[in-house]
Amino acid sequence: MPPTTWDYPNPFTLHLSPQASDIDGLQHVNNAVYVRWCEQIGWAHSERLGLSIADYERLNRAVAIRRGEYDYLHASRVGDALVLGTWLVSAGRKLMLERRFQLVRASDGETLMRGRWELVCIELSTGRVRRMPPEFDIYHRASVALDTA
Repeated sequence: MPPTTWDYPNPFTLHLSPQASDIDGLQHVNNAVYVRWCEQIGWAHSERLGLSIADYERLNRAVAIRRGEYDYLHASRVGDALVLGTWLVSAGRKLMLERRFQLVRASDGETLMRGRWELVCIELSTGRVRRMPPEFDIYHRASVALDTA
């Protein structure tokens, strides 16, 4: 893989290869598949940091997507070797944090998609916004400061 210029240092990564079922009528990976991949890596990163859905249920707290934005820059096709990177950023607040994404084609290092989620802490039993519990400090410790990224 050519050197990749990641938007931020030390991404958590997931290696992907589009399948025929990911292709739409325009003969490229459907945009909804990118969204699914972002959800997949978001959960994998959270679990790597030590917080799973079981932990969310035990704590009666979760971070939920309040807003998602995706910029589709270039197409990908069946068989492309892709690397999706993610970072937590702006995690200094007690109610919200942000997750960013960058999808890169391994063969040429081209960035195909960038995305971002605004996440808010909610109480699972009510759906109401709540302060993050101390267990969620792990997200803050793993975050990248935007002013230094």
